[in-house]
Amino acid sequence: MPATLDDYLAEVAALVEATRRREFGPRVERAIGAIVAALGAGRALLVCGNGGSAADAMHIAGELVARFLIDRPALNVVALSANPAMLTAWANDAAYDTVYARQVEAYGQKGGVLLAISTSGNSTNVVRALEAARARGMTTIGLAGEGGGTMAPLCDILLDVPSRSTPRVQEIHVALYHYLCREVEARLAPKA
Repeated sequence: MPATLDDYLAEVAALVEATRRREFGPRVERAIGAIVAALGAGRALLVCGNGGSAADAMHIAGELVARFLIDRPALNVVALSANPAMLTAWANDAAYDTVYARQVEAYGQKGGVLLAISTSGNSTNVVRALEAARARGMTTIGLAGEGGGTMAPLCDILLDVPSRSTPRVQEIHVALYHYLCREVEARLAPKA
């Protein structure tokens, strides 16, 4: 565990460098292309995760429905963690393991995209959402920690940060999805 702020920042910087060396560029470009194609065709980008990853899902939706850096029309992005009435009703009446899969059934369309976030890659409700998305003909993108866990084989595009430390993985996830938001927004904004 880092003893000082400098140590902490050095640890984060080392993970940023390790992630950069992973050569995520082609995978990130495929993810951006899939999202741009889906949104451009009127399909939704659905985003899900638990805990901090649920907050990240809402952050992504906020950036793309509202705006990230430029003014442009709203984009069709839904954070599946953002409807507490639905989440608690389904968790109470059915099972928490399927709260996201149920919403994929409701909002997912062939040609759409599910962006699934799990630092471990083993969150059952996220895995089930990926299964539901694949069954509907959606592109599946995963943001995870090292190896991608159980969700790895269900992701068409896996962005797995080379760490198993939840806070470190989350820090890199923010950088990755901010870049995704920037590029998706830029590519879908009307040209002047």
